[in-house]
Amino acid sequence: MIWAITGIIAWLAGWRLNVWLANQPKTRATRLAVPIIFGVTLIVLWECVVRGFEISPVLLPAPTMIAARFAVSTGILWEDFVQTVIKGALSGYVMGCGAAFLTAIAVDRFPFLQRGLLPVGNFVAALPIIGMAPILVMWFGFDWQSKAAVVVVMVFFPMLVNTVQGLQATDHMQRDLMRTYAASYAQSLIKLRLPAAMPFIFNGLKIATTLALIGAIVAEFFGSPIKGMGFRISTSVGQLALDLVWAEIVVAAVVGSAFYGGVALLEKAVTFWHPSQRG
Repeated sequence: MIWAITGIIAWLAGWRLNVWLANQPKTRATRLAVPIIFGVTLIVLWECVVRGFEISPVLLPAPTMIAARFAVSTGILWEDFVQTVIKGALSGYVMGCGAAFLTAIAVDRFPFLQRGLLPVGNFVAALPIIGMAPILVMWFGFDWQSKAAVVVVMVFFPMLVNTVQGLQATDHMQRDLMRTYAASYAQSLIKLRLPAAMPFIFNGLKIATTLALIGAIVAEFFGSPIKGMGFRISTSVGQLALDLVWAEIVVAAVVGSAFYGGVALLEKAVTFWHPSQRG
């Protein structure tokens, strides 16, 4: 009964506080406080439900149990973070997005490539990761190189399509004006087309942040050394160590949110002139 009362009080307190914040002037602090309060409320309700209904930790561990496991497993979690995020996801993200950006410039410069490459890209992008990952693991081995290869395949074509679309965002009048000034293709690209394409490029980069982490983790299910977030999740599930599984999920969620947020902040600094960044 005490857990039910605690849960109801937490829900009412969080609801009332968010209603009060919604009526306050919109500042950075209020915009940040609303999701934090909502998240804390959900965690408290989660704890109360697990404790109140005496749910088995094998099915759903309580947040306090996950936090305790997190505290005693920082060494393992850090090792898995380096293996999956730094070596696999980040390296594949940089290589995939960089290659897609250069390919998009080539496609924009030589239009015949667009007719041949983009349909192939749409086909490859539709391939399921669980079909590609085992093949790439066999090709590149069980270490981080195969995970980076999976990430490259996953992020390449979304980044390519967004960049190509962005490079074509300028209208005919703007391009005609550059030709009137006798601007070369490189000058037109740097001074007109790339700045106009930045919102599209950052859209591709933000999409790729989530795809990179998902691809690296899932690829580790099909072969990995004895470290990595995907490896740890798969083996811990078999050992019924669900608290460690949830600790890995927390790390993945925090890293993914921080990665996306970092790219979004960079986008705001670069494309401050765009209407989407105003207000």
